[in-house]
Amino acid sequence: MDLLINSPSWNYRDGELYCEDVPLERIARRTGTPVYVYSRRHLVEKYREITAAWRGRSHLVCYSMKSNSTGAVVRTLVGEGSGVDVVSGGELYRALRAGAPAEKIVFAGVGKTEKEIVEGLQAGILFFTVESTPELELISRTADRLGKTAPVALRVTPDVDPRTHRYITTGKAENKFGLDREAALEFYRLCRRLPGIDPVGIHMHIGSQILDTAPFREGVKRLVALLKKLKAEGISLRYLDIGGGMGISYRGEEPPPAAAYAAALRPLLKGLRLTVILEPGRFITGNAGALLVSVLQVKQKAKKNFIVADGAMNDLIRPALYGAWHQIVPVRPGGGKTVRFDVVGPVCETGDILGTGRRFPRPEPGDRLAVLSAGGYGSVMSSNYNSRPRPPEVLVDGESFRVVKRRESYRDLVKGEAL
Repeated sequence: MDLLINSPSWNYRDGELYCEDVPLERIARRTGTPVYVYSRRHLVEKYREITAAWRGRSHLVCYSMKSNSTGAVVRTLVGEGSGVDVVSGGELYRALRAGAPAEKIVFAGVGKTEKEIVEGLQAGILFFTVESTPELELISRTADRLGKTAPVALRVTPDVDPRTHRYITTGKAENKFGLDREAALEFYRLCRRLPGIDPVGIHMHIGSQILDTAPFREGVKRLVALLKKLKAEGISLRYLDIGGGMGISYRGEEPPPAAAYAAALRPLLKGLRLTVILEPGRFITGNAGALLVSVLQVKQKAKKNFIVADGAMNDLIRPALYGAWHQIVPVRPGGGKTVRFDVVGPVCETGDILGTGRRFPRPEPGDRLAVLSAGGYGSVMSSNYNSRPRPPEVLVDGESFRVVKRRESYRDLVKGEAL
């Protein structure tokens, strides 16, 4: 069985799928299934790829933890020197708990509450990414009441089409995020008039799973032009946050490496004495993880064959939500004739699908399948739909692995409820 992702982190050895130096069957027997499995090696290598690409230029990588907020994943990257991009008070709490220095945390999000703003100010974060004038005014009132100064960066909508799925496009004029370029000048003028505000940066994030450097280049060009207008008015910023969105391979795409993105953008930044902030998420976590499931039954109908697995849309919702494609491979590929199957879960929804039209030798109940490229926007988007406990998560490090998040119990499902 060929792997689209074939690396030291994920490969077949002697007819069995390994994560690093651990056979996945060993993990399944220890933890049961479904279970999320992450490669520490992959996390570290992708982070280092980005930092190497920007070497020689003042920069800070702020890992976008909305892609995977599991403490051990965040702690691994923070240990490498990463900052963190958070979008809620809960993510801020998780980031600080994982050891992220507050001065390396940027706080984004289109609808921050006053409570979340207080939490960010009290922690001493690097800056708030501000999405609107009313939000700026709320931050000003809150900071002034607390006797603090809030560092802020405006999220500008550069109106660039990243040519990705419409649900993960965020930089076009019709999206809910940020302010248009035309409103940016007045925003920064207002920053100078409001108490408790320190304008330190400018930000863009044009979308996710982008497979071309051109949209990034166009977006940065528009931000650099805006920076020059601001400087002419005596407003000099310290940070240029270019967001995240670098794509990965799900089904044979060939996304540019981090060095290609850096090479496309560096010439635009010559002469600008500011620090570049990068917010990669999926680029680091996506292919670091897989969802390991077991076959419950094989079901044959007149028009289709189904593999019913114990993993479901509540565990990995991307195929149901986006129509996303994840490679699914047997942990121990057998021989014999291949048959076309839809791989589905036990949730009571027609949309409970992990993959359609996949060819495998006919499996037996108890056989394992690995749903690849599930390290980003996998466990973090899971739910308890159908009152299904969420799966455990495992971090592999060389020849060893450990459970970094235990499987939920039925008791966890009702925690906090009153009859």
